[in-house]
Amino acid sequence: MDKRLERILPRVQKPARYVGGEYNAVMKDLSQVDTRVAFCFPDTYEIGMSNLGMRILYGIMNNMEGVWCERVFAPWGDMEEEMRRAGLPLYALESGDPIRDFDIIAFSVGYEMAFPAMLNMLDLAGVPLHASERTELTPLVIAGGTAMFNCEPIADFIDIAEIGEGEEMNAELIELHRRARREGWTKQQFLRAAAQLDGIYVPGLYEVDYNADGTVKSITPKDGAPKVVTKRIMRDMDKAWYPAKTIVPSTEIVQDRTTLELFRGCIRGCRAGYVYRPVRNRSEKLLVEYAKEAIEDSGYEEMTLSSLSTSDFRPLVELCDDLEEFCAQRHVNLSLPSLRADNFSMALMERLQKGRKTGLTFAPEAGTQRLRDAINKNLTEEDLLASCRRAFAGGYSAVKLYFMLGLPTETDEDVLGIAEVASHVMHAWRESASNKNRGVRITVSTSWFVPKAHTAFQWEPQIPKEEYERRVKLLRENMLTKSVTYNWHDSDTSYMEAVISRGDRRLCRVIETAWRKGEHLSAWEEYFSLDRWLEAFEECGLDPHFYANRKREKDELMPWAMISSGVTEQYLWREHERCYQSVTTPDCRTHCNGCGANLLLGRPCDG
Repeated sequence: MDKRLERILPRVQKPARYVGGEYNAVMKDLSQVDTRVAFCFPDTYEIGMSNLGMRILYGIMNNMEGVWCERVFAPWGDMEEEMRRAGLPLYALESGDPIRDFDIIAFSVGYEMAFPAMLNMLDLAGVPLHASERTELTPLVIAGGTAMFNCEPIADFIDIAEIGEGEEMNAELIELHRRARREGWTKQQFLRAAAQLDGIYVPGLYEVDYNADGTVKSITPKDGAPKVVTKRIMRDMDKAWYPAKTIVPSTEIVQDRTTLELFRGCIRGCRAGYVYRPVRNRSEKLLVEYAKEAIEDSGYEEMTLSSLSTSDFRPLVELCDDLEEFCAQRHVNLSLPSLRADNFSMALMERLQKGRKTGLTFAPEAGTQRLRDAINKNLTEEDLLASCRRAFAGGYSAVKLYFMLGLPTETDEDVLGIAEVASHVMHAWRESASNKNRGVRITVSTSWFVPKAHTAFQWEPQIPKEEYERRVKLLRENMLTKSVTYNWHDSDTSYMEAVISRGDRRLCRVIETAWRKGEHLSAWEEYFSLDRWLEAFEECGLDPHFYANRKREKDELMPWAMISSGVTEQYLWREHERCYQSVTTPDCRTHCNGCGANLLLGRPCDG
C-alpha cells in the first residue's frame, strides 16, 4: 500500500471504500498481462458495487487471457481533498496502481448527473480531460451504460461510447486495441476501425452544425463512420455470462445481497422509456443453478430476483418453488423488487410469506386512470388495491407507492388523484389487514418527470421548476390520510438532469465549467449546487431552459439522432400522439406492436 494512502485512511469516512482486498477480487500476475483496464464507476463504492452490470463486465474482462480489469470508484469529498493534498493520483483497488498507466479507462455511466464525476476522476488520475489532448493509443477513454444513449454532453471527453449491452462489445474492442498497439497504429487509425464495430460510437468522427435558433442543423459522419450506430444486445440470455462467483464487499453497500437477473427488457410499453427492449428471458433451470452457486460462494442471506418487471417472468412461481428448500436450509430470503400491481398473484404472495416481510413497492406513476392511460401504464387502481389487499391479508404492513409529477397532459386533478389513491390504499388496509395491531406504513414518493432521449416524450418539455414545486405543495396540503408519509424529489437536480439528458455537445463546455467551479459529485445533494450550474451556463452563453423547457417539433433533428435504441422514430411519434388521446398500446405479450426492437434479435421477442 502506498505510504501516502496509509497516512490518509485514518482521516476519512469509511476507509474500507478505498483499500480493496475483498473476497473474490481478481488479482493477476502483471508479467502475464498485456492489457490493463481501469473500470471506473463515477460514484461512490457503495453505489458502484451494487451495480450488477459492473460485476458482469468485470468478470467477463478478467476471464480474457492477458487482460486485467480493476475497479475504480469516485472518492467522497473528504478522500478527494486528502488525495489532492498528498499528491496521490486516482488508483485501482486491486493493484493500487495509478490508472493513468492503464491501457483503457472505461466508465460505466447510468445517470447523467455523474458526468462531472467522470471529469473529476480523469483529473484526479492526471489524465487530460479532452480526447483531442490524448494523442496516443493509451490511455483510451471509453464509456458505456444507459446514459450513453445521449452522450453528446460529454463528447469532447471520451474517445468511444459503447451503445447498449457491453458483454460482446467490450471483448471486441479490447482485442482491436491489442491489435492496434501490437501493429503500431495511430490513435486515429484505431478509432476509424473501432467505428466499424457494431454498437461503437466515436464522437470525434461526427461533425455537428447548428441553426441560428440553436437547434441541430446537421450531423455528418466522417472517415467511414456509420450514419447511425445501433445498440448491441445479448441475443441469447442463456449464453450471457452471470457473475455467480463475484466480489463480496468488505463494507456495507446499498444492495448488499446476491442479485439474480431473470431477464432483460420489458414487455410493457410505458411511454417514458424503451431503451431496454427487446425482451430476452433466461431459462428457469439455468437460473436455479446460478442462484445456488452464487449463494454458496458468497454466503449472503438474501437474494433479489431482478429485472425491470420481475412479476412478468412467466415461471416466477416455479422458480421460487425450485429454490424454496435450498433457501430454507441456508436461511436465505428471496426478495422481489419491481413487482407489477396487476399480476401480483396469491401464489406469489404465498411464496413471499415464507421470507421476511420487509414491505412491498408498487409504481402506479399517476394518480388517475386518464393519466395512467396517457403514459401507457396499463394499470388500473383496482389492480393496485387488489394487490394491496392481498399483501395486507398476508401480514404485510408497509407499502411504498411511487408516482411522477409533471407528466405530459397532467392536471391538478391528476395530482390530487395521488392523495386519493393513498387514501384508498389506507382503506384497503382497514378492510383486509390480518393484524391491525401492528399498524400500517404507507409511503408515497413523487419524482419530477424528466423527458428522455429515445422515448415517446423526447419532444416534450419538462414543466417549469416553479410549477413542479406548486404541484408538490398542492399534493402535500391534500395528503391528509393518517399513516401516510409523503416524500418528494429535490427539484434542482431533476431540472439539471432534464437539461443534460437532452443536451447537445455544446454542453461539454458547460459541464467542464461547472466542474471547475466545484461540481464533482453532482448526483449527491450534499455536493450539488444549482447556482454553480446556472453560472456555468451564463459564462458559456447557453440557456438551460432551451434544453429542458422547450417543446420540440416532430421534424427537429435531435442531438442524439446518430444513435438508435432499435425502436423506430416512427413508433415513438405514434406513441407520443396516443398519449394526447389517452389511448393505450397493449403489452408485447398480448401482441407485437411493431416497435422495431425485435429486429435486433432477428426473431420475435421472448415476451
